[in-house]
Amino acid sequence: MNVTLPMHLDDLDTPALAIDLDLMEANIDLMIRRLRPQAVHVRPHLKTAKSPDVARVMRDAGAIGFCVAKLGEAEVMAAAGVDDLLITSEIVGAAKLGRLATLHAAHPRVRVVVDSADGARMLNGAVAGSATPLELLINLDVGQGRCGVLPGTAALELARSVARLPHVRLVGLQGYEGHLQQLTDRDELIRRVDEAMGMLTMTADLLRRDGHTITTVTTGGTATCEYCAAYPGITEIQPGSFVFLDRSYRDRLAPESGYKNALTVLATVISRPRAGRAVVDAGLKTLSNDLGNAEPVGLPGVHYRPAGDEHGILEWDSAQQSPLNLGDRVALIPSHIDTTVNLHDTYYAHRSGLISAIWPIAARGKVQ
Repeated sequence: MNVTLPMHLDDLDTPALAIDLDLMEANIDLMIRRLRPQAVHVRPHLKTAKSPDVARVMRDAGAIGFCVAKLGEAEVMAAAGVDDLLITSEIVGAAKLGRLATLHAAHPRVRVVVDSADGARMLNGAVAGSATPLELLINLDVGQGRCGVLPGTAALELARSVARLPHVRLVGLQGYEGHLQQLTDRDELIRRVDEAMGMLTMTADLLRRDGHTITTVTTGGTATCEYCAAYPGITEIQPGSFVFLDRSYRDRLAPESGYKNALTVLATVISRPRAGRAVVDAGLKTLSNDLGNAEPVGLPGVHYRPAGDEHGILEWDSAQQSPLNLGDRVALIPSHIDTTVNLHDTYYAHRSGLISAIWPIAARGKVQ
């Protein structure tokens, strides 16, 4: 849309993604300040925000660099000048390897993970013509059961394989404990984080004793990163959702965490078909529901559910006086921020409702 800034949120068409800049900046500042005493660096994961503009705010606040999930995200960020990047998913296949070689030639600070000797050989071949070696982190399975080589001997054998390759250089380990992010029992969470971090740091020490230079040991999501950072041997953490938060993480972390919901989806009431029900213009194409339904803001007793691609239904006790009229605006807190953001093209960044910036979600849809 063609607009002149500043403008007010009430002037926006809907659905729209709105960032409260005061809350977002407070979230970022809180994360950086909490980790500073432990001398652990913050490398936020941009699979959440998918925006160079948000990345720059975090970089100015003290982030040392960033993670991305996909090569396409890395290409977008590097082209925008955000190129101290770790790609946290393995890169395999001729098409991707060719793109990686091009990216590495222009942006040698981009690092990648690997979890097999075959994968390492593919990466080595892809960058054979480069002036600088491609820096690799071994991806370690610390309990998630997804990608990653097993801790200990298997990781050591992989490190030895990497060391024999001339065009890549091993610099660290990644061990993401994503399977622990939604645990609600604090004692169990701490115990299992300790187990995961023990596997990660033990393997780092094993590789160092074998002569490998391991300078980076990276881990940690929004729900676990403070516990991870307190574990000796961890050098950086990679949370993502904290920047905006969502309903799922808010419920998981509880109010005492200090993080606030800084992003909402704005929707408009387009129908009042019966008492106790309103229909808004925000359905499954606007709000993901893989972690449950979004939550209306400031409407106690009112519940949201998707009603197809384009519509959402708000329901309440029909005996209550109607809180909503045709044309009213409703703010909704997404249940899962990453998958919701990926449905949109634009952020509207505001302070107290006054929009000061419009940011493209430049890495939206970059799944390759």
